[in-house]
Amino acid sequence: MREKHTILGGKVYLYHRETGDSWYCSTYLEGKNRRATTKETSLSKAKDFAEDWYLGLRGKLVAGEITNEKTFKQAAAKFEVEYEVITEGERSTKWVQGHKDRIRLHLNPFFGSKGLSEITAGLVQEYRAHRISNGRNGKAPARSTIHDEIVTLRQVLKTALRHQWLAGLPDLSTPYRASGKVSHRAWFSPKEYKQLYEATRQNVRDAKGSAHEKVAAQLHDKILFMANTGIRPDEANWLEYRDVEIVEDNATGETILEIEVRGKRGVGYCKSTTGAVRPFERMKERNQPTPTDRLFPVDHKKQFNRILSEQGLKIDREGNRRTLYSLRHSYISFRLLEGADIYQIAKNCRTSVEMIEKHYAAHLKNSLDAAAINVRKPR
Repeated sequence: MREKHTILGGKVYLYHRETGDSWYCSTYLEGKNRRATTKETSLSKAKDFAEDWYLGLRGKLVAGEITNEKTFKQAAAKFEVEYEVITEGERSTKWVQGHKDRIRLHLNPFFGSKGLSEITAGLVQEYRAHRISNGRNGKAPARSTIHDEIVTLRQVLKTALRHQWLAGLPDLSTPYRASGKVSHRAWFSPKEYKQLYEATRQNVRDAKGSAHEKVAAQLHDKILFMANTGIRPDEANWLEYRDVEIVEDNATGETILEIEVRGKRGVGYCKSTTGAVRPFERMKERNQPTPTDRLFPVDHKKQFNRILSEQGLKIDREGNRRTLYSLRHSYISFRLLEGADIYQIAKNCRTSVEMIEKHYAAHLKNSLDAAAINVRKPR
């Protein structure tokens, strides 16, 4: 500021900004700094404007038109404290940190200084447009990324609603939305899965005696392990040897793995098929681990993608890109094709029946009972 004056006993300030000749006025009222431009270059005229402006604000305050409204930034800070405490043990630290990162990197810079009542459906749509047009390196964020940010936004606004800082939630749904076509998750058919693990097995043979032999063997066992357990890639990355136990299953009489899984929903449990046992045993023999060592300290993404590309398996018939996550989708699909109970699959994979029905409908035919469907009343 180049110059500064006060009027009304120090309640109102008049000042110049670094650029421009017009005077600005400011005051602190109801817990908030309020500013306005006088659009006057004359100090005397600016003082007259500032006095009228301040008295007008005081009149609005008396009439109840001005309240000490909380900002989005204040509501976000309240949400972060409450969410971490209340969900302790139910949500992973990574999931909680994801909310904090979205608030810090994207939501606070856009909404932070705004009063909660200013966050309308229109402003939320402006935020979507802003994110799409200002992506990293000129590339728009994935739809799922923006969806996650809107989820965090909704959680913050719900916090404000519970504390009566907000009268109601704005409409956060996506306008101009395309039809809700159900897309099937990218997976490997039984034939493609066999092609994949035979390729990774050959990759181990090709790397024999080289510095890459151990990494190649780990990738091969990771593929077999994930396709026979259905765990998520992030869950696999968190697994320690003490979380996995080889047991004799009473129900089937088979040797399987019982796994204590830590992921986005906290701690869950999984029972593998017999196909996961031998890969796990090989990893123990190869790595000679301590109980707290991780099964998969390396993510193997580059090596996995290279093999997919070499085998022509990177893209499925619907144009979806296959990733390590596709092994989980394959596990669910294989179990459905074998006629397994959908509720038990959902429990074992720590997901919902609804999600399986939505994304794996193509494989549900074996779980349908034709006798129950084609029933006829006696004539």
